[in-house]
Amino acid sequence: LLQKEPLQFQVQLQKDLYSVLSFAAKSDYSIVLNPLRIGEGFKTLYAFGNRNIVQGNVGNAFEEIAKLKESGATIFGYFSYELKNEIESLSSANYDHTHFPDYFFFQPRLMVREMEDELLLEYYEEDELYAQHFIEEISKKVEGDSSSHSISLKSRLSREEYISKVNNLKKHIHRGDIYEVNFCQEFYAENVVLNPLEVFQKLLNKSSTPFSSFLKMEDKFLLCASPERFLKKEDSRVISQPIKGTAKRGANEEEDEKLKKALFESAKERSENVMIVDLVRNDLSTIAKDGSVKVEELFKVYSFPQWHQMISTISCEVNDKISAIEIIKKCFPMGSMTGAPKVSAMRLIEENESMKRGIFSGAVGYIDEENNFDFNVVIRSLVYNAKTKYLSLCVGSAITAHCDAQQEYEECLLKAAVLKEVLQ
Repeated sequence: LLQKEPLQFQVQLQKDLYSVLSFAAKSDYSIVLNPLRIGEGFKTLYAFGNRNIVQGNVGNAFEEIAKLKESGATIFGYFSYELKNEIESLSSANYDHTHFPDYFFFQPRLMVREMEDELLLEYYEEDELYAQHFIEEISKKVEGDSSSHSISLKSRLSREEYISKVNNLKKHIHRGDIYEVNFCQEFYAENVVLNPLEVFQKLLNKSSTPFSSFLKMEDKFLLCASPERFLKKEDSRVISQPIKGTAKRGANEEEDEKLKKALFESAKERSENVMIVDLVRNDLSTIAKDGSVKVEELFKVYSFPQWHQMISTISCEVNDKISAIEIIKKCFPMGSMTGAPKVSAMRLIEENESMKRGIFSGAVGYIDEENNFDFNVVIRSLVYNAKTKYLSLCVGSAITAHCDAQQEYEECLLKAAVLKEVLQ
């Protein structure tokens, strides 16, 4: 069955995005990538239903995902931050509150690509009725359910505890143990009943980003508004686009330009950014053709509805013989969410953070038939376990030698603000 070519069916539809998301929410397994079609060259993909699946915890994750990919089909899923323990000699003792598996990938029953004003459906003959059901459902006008209640989040760390931990990390930096570390904290709520579809729709309205994604695994949901790419491969070219440097938007155009200029000229933000650029260059050099690693953009400021972000772009050329899974494994986890040196930073993260990150700081995306792929960085996200009724929101910032702990705390609150708003 898996050796057969999938059917392709091109259809013109005046689709309603809410109807598509509603279909995703009803499916047992689904992923929606970049639903608002943000950015030229960024794909919008949908995957529904489970034909084949691999999921589990740290052990032999990359081997299992590689076996699934042997079918030759496009697969969708995520690598959680905890797979660091499989790549390096690391362990995790912090409690896992969300109970997501450490990795999850599936071959969908139906894959949909957006092409201009048309949808391209791909499915096997056995799933033709499933595809027809999708067409019928998204052609309907689905009314939203606005019955969700306001949800208040609690902080797992007090302001004082956060500042104390940041100052402790700065001592390690001054001793030379590390140069930079991404330190994160969690806001959470228990006994929560929410409509993930409604919340995700609100999140899209608040935050238009090219790496937004909706993920459902039975009773587990990721509602993601990430602006950051981890890694993309297209033919022989691989790029990474780490973000380091955040500033709020201004109340008017003049103030906005001043904030944007201040971010671009900030010695602190540039220092954070260039450290991670060097780390990414080093990661890519382990899989690149000799002399092909280069920095294409350095300190470029991109603007999103709620904030400006300083983003750099690093690229390389890879040999055809190296697999997609091996490329990802060599670069994972992403340097923007660890620090430098990477392994030392991850050890200190484990010692100082109060939760297991899980899917947060991981990567969601796809690997296609040609072994090309694109994965985001799971930030600016809500993680919801409907079975345990637990809701998690994690945010972080880069800690360097000259950073101010109070300002870092305020940066975390800024990043969390939009996500908190959609819960009101």
